[in-house]
Amino acid sequence: MAKPNLDGLRVAILAADGVEQIELTGPRDELVEHGAEVEVVSLRPGSIQGMNLMKPGKKIDVDRAVSTADPGDYDALLLPGGHINPDFLRQSDRVLDFVRAMDRAGKPIAVICHAPWVLVSAGLVRGRRLTSWPGIRDDVRNAGGAWVDEAAVRDRNWVSSRGPQDLRKFNRAMLELFSEHAIFAEDDQGAGVSLGGLVASGLALAAIGYGLRQWQGGDGGEGWKRGDGDPGYRGMATADTRHVEADVAL
Repeated sequence: MAKPNLDGLRVAILAADGVEQIELTGPRDELVEHGAEVEVVSLRPGSIQGMNLMKPGKKIDVDRAVSTADPGDYDALLLPGGHINPDFLRQSDRVLDFVRAMDRAGKPIAVICHAPWVLVSAGLVRGRRLTSWPGIRDDVRNAGGAWVDEAAVRDRNWVSSRGPQDLRKFNRAMLELFSEHAIFAEDDQGAGVSLGGLVASGLALAAIGYGLRQWQGGDGGEGWKRGDGDPGYRGMATADTRHVEADVAL
């Protein structure tokens, strides 16, 4: 199996005090190793307290406060767990808005342990299939989600896991999910392929295709002249645009 290439992929890790340390540092190290650019986003600048279950671990540096973070600047989201961390996060309107914006844009989200609490509070779980720490399965179900007892669960743009015991499978599933979206990550030098670029190319092809149909439609050059002001021309162009946008969105 080819090594996932995450070059240029910008990943936000949303975390707060009480985060399960290994659920942040383990996936983060995997992401960096595979070329992703990672930032820890939290409720305030400075650092957050990592935990090893109930015992304090290391301090983890924060790269950006959520109050200054723009979801549009990131291509993917990682939500590590712990008992305390997601409970702090879910009480922040800025955090919930950030998560909603990432999901609304169809960006990949990896979530583990108690972190689905954040998805529950953001109102995103209904109709989704996911797993979590078993202690919050009732919360997931009560929010309308389909909870399953598996090590790593993929549902569209989400991947979820139960806890630290699943980290190896979680990391593998996260890298696979994120790598599928890495093609749309465009760095400052313009590397990669952007969705906007695909739409623009599609629109250009649609315009050429329509022009050819006009030219072949019966009276040669008159077809081109008629297209300039004919409402039918504008209608065809609009239909082609909708068709191309729909194809790219798929």
